[in-house]
Amino acid sequence: MPDSVKPLSEDVPASGARPGIGDPAPPDRDAAEGQPHPDASVPLAPVRGHGSEGEGEWRRSGRIKVKPEAADRAMPGGLSTEDERLLERPRRPDILDTDPWRALRILSEFVEGFDALAAIGPAVSVFGSARTPAGHPHYELARRIGRLLAESGYAVITGGGPGAMEAANRGCKEGGGLSVGCNIELPHEQDLNAYVDLGVEFRYFFARKTMFVKYADAFVILPGGFGTLDELFEALTLIQTGKIRHFPVILVGSEYWRGLLAWVREVLLQYNAIGAADLDLLRLTDDPEEVVRIVKESQRSGGLEGDVAGTHSIRD
Repeated sequence: MPDSVKPLSEDVPASGARPGIGDPAPPDRDAAEGQPHPDASVPLAPVRGHGSEGEGEWRRSGRIKVKPEAADRAMPGGLSTEDERLLERPRRPDILDTDPWRALRILSEFVEGFDALAAIGPAVSVFGSARTPAGHPHYELARRIGRLLAESGYAVITGGGPGAMEAANRGCKEGGGLSVGCNIELPHEQDLNAYVDLGVEFRYFFARKTMFVKYADAFVILPGGFGTLDELFEALTLIQTGKIRHFPVILVGSEYWRGLLAWVREVLLQYNAIGAADLDLLRLTDDPEEVVRIVKESQRSGGLEGDVAGTHSIRD
């Protein structure tokens, strides 16, 4: 027989059975001489055990090998491979709807807000109704205030939405200032208005309100609804309780605010729900130039001390 032709018996195991699919591979000559087979590091699943007789098959998951009959007890997650689990399309994890996960979202909003606004410099938060249409006197009033603040070196921070917020951002941009919008996620989508230079999106009102207070040297409150009132009384509460320094809170539009201020004086004060000194936390004016003057005077004095010409406290 030619040397190049080997008898079939040389490739048949000692048992006489022909090698087939699923049977152990014949010993490699290189391995027998102490050299590892080039494919020795590639895991196979299932892998037939190479121990004593009756050891059976192994199943492998990552670095773990387990006998199939013990899989339910040893690996409750099943015998799927890591790649299989990675590529599987999961259902929404329950953790995404838990309070610990929400706490991480809340933390991320504070971190991103602080990062975005930390370097904006002197700024004034301006509030007013999202329903104020362009061309309305209140819109033009907010626009004028935004412009004058920008020309005086202040950034303008608003809720980033339409109406009076848009007007203040628009005026700020026209005055060459930095126009900031802190937008809020609502059931009916509210997009950032077109005049915002720096926008930050928030899920949570309280995180957003922190930005309005933390980075503002004053609050300017134009005619508005519940959201505007919320910002107004939030600022007054923080000042009254000493949680923040006494910065100016300026109401713009004496006709609009007259009824609310009368109720504060005639009901809250008379029922001793507030003190007489609390009335001095607010300033009221109709003049955009006076708004800027109040802000500047407050910065020079480190807080409001007495009335500014053209304005009056709500004692009057």
